[in-house]
Amino acid sequence: MDIKDFEYSGGKKPDLSHKCTDISGKYKSGEIDAKYLPDNIGKLAELQNMLFAEDRYALLIIFQGMDAAGKDGVIKHVMGGLNPQGIQVHSFKEPSAEDSEHDYLWRTVKYLPERGKIGVFNRSYYEEVLVARVHDLIAGQKLPDALKNADIWKTRYRQIKDFEKYLCENGIIVLKFYLDISREEQRIRLLDRIDDKAKNWKFSEADIKERAYWDQYINYYQEVINETGTGYAPWYVIPSDKKWFSRLAISEVIIKTLEDMHLNYPVFGAEQLKVLDNYKKMLLKETN
Repeated sequence: MDIKDFEYSGGKKPDLSHKCTDISGKYKSGEIDAKYLPDNIGKLAELQNMLFAEDRYALLIIFQGMDAAGKDGVIKHVMGGLNPQGIQVHSFKEPSAEDSEHDYLWRTVKYLPERGKIGVFNRSYYEEVLVARVHDLIAGQKLPDALKNADIWKTRYRQIKDFEKYLCENGIIVLKFYLDISREEQRIRLLDRIDDKAKNWKFSEADIKERAYWDQYINYYQEVINETGTGYAPWYVIPSDKKWFSRLAISEVIIKTLEDMHLNYPVFGAEQLKVLDNYKKMLLKETN
């Protein structure tokens, strides 16, 4: 799979209104489900161990997408096979009263991953240039009136790019995924949540209300991806009408990103190896 097909890092502009959300016909789902995804999860587990052992880098993975795009499923099926001690998952809902007393990045900064760990954001600070824009939430935010101007979105794009550059320059690699589904696929998934009693808890009246803003969200997502996709923090637009395909593609991107870090287990020097050898001899004697 050529992950460059999904990457947006400033060199090309996405056209989400006409982009195909299902390219699974190029692949055989049976082979994917039975072999490739489990193999990739195994590779991810090994790379995660190396990331943890080296303790120099951290990886921040951001998942964005429309309601029912499959963010929870990706986290469960792709990240679920990793060592839970080395992964930190956080979902961002509506800002709390405390959040509202701070700048819009504050509540996410608190959950940045530690060195050696993978942090996963289910939604993120990008909600402040998406939901806040669709619903004109800026008007009610505690900002000086002079800052609530027509340039606020351009300003926030610049702030976000500066923030992500800061992270990368401090060893926190940023990966951003937009799970791209069609409006019809969302309708099917929402109906499934209603019909399946085991999924009723997932359904929210807000999901239906937000569908009325579909075109606006698509337009703003397109702008966000175009304005904030960079070489150091690229966006990956993943066709997600088929869940197995989105999970496979995302696992491929994460593997490639970790491999590009050139991770290694710590190498012991001669003196450390000598100490280990002495301990080994002591332990072997106990069996005699």
